[in-house]
Amino acid sequence: MAMKISGLEKSDYFGCVTPMYYCLNPASKSSRMRNMLEFFWGMVGSRPIEWIAVVCGILNVSLIIRRSIWNYPFGFAVVTLYFFIFWEYRLYSDALLQVYFFFIQFYGLYVWLNGRSPDGRIIVAPLGTGMFALYLGATAIVWLIVASLMAAYTDAAASYWDAAVAALSITAQFLLSRRYLQSWYLWVAVDVLAIGLFYTRGLEPTAALYVVFLGLAITGLFQWRRAAMQPLTT
Repeated sequence: MAMKISGLEKSDYFGCVTPMYYCLNPASKSSRMRNMLEFFWGMVGSRPIEWIAVVCGILNVSLIIRRSIWNYPFGFAVVTLYFFIFWEYRLYSDALLQVYFFFIQFYGLYVWLNGRSPDGRIIVAPLGTGMFALYLGATAIVWLIVASLMAAYTDAAASYWDAAVAALSITAQFLLSRRYLQSWYLWVAVDVLAIGLFYTRGLEPTAALYVVFLGLAITGLFQWRRAAMQPLTT
């Protein structure tokens, strides 16, 4: 929490207010740098497995944005790594979600291999408003069931919020496997919800990482929308 201190002041990178002469002090600069590094380690993790998972995740999403079939090797790697990471931290629901992501990758790879344009990039498939509404309705039902069970039988701190992130992620990944543009709308929603959830639970570094994912999802939405409006090249 920021606390006002008398004298000339300025805000540092983390919203704390410090006297100006501390900012000019080399020791203070070293302390701020150390705080920034600690925040960065908290955001991406300090172990090699966490670093590899984050790099694979960013490469995976970047290649999906480019509609490249080569996103799938990184996709298989990232869900496998996060399964072990979540399991180690006893986040069993998140670990099981990675199992779903792993197997849906095979389906997505099959669909993408059979839906490529002459330039090798996948074709953005059309999805009608009515079908998209049905997917959203099914997602809402899954969300309510899962959230109700979590609220009734577990000590989940934010059962409905957390279940919304999980349910939307499942649908988003399926729609992405089907090459639907609308998958990006759901990924944007997932990232926005996840940012708020993690921030309110005191996981600011994780929330910051999802800000990065949100930027990538918005980029993907615009790139795929542009591709959907372009005629196929021969």
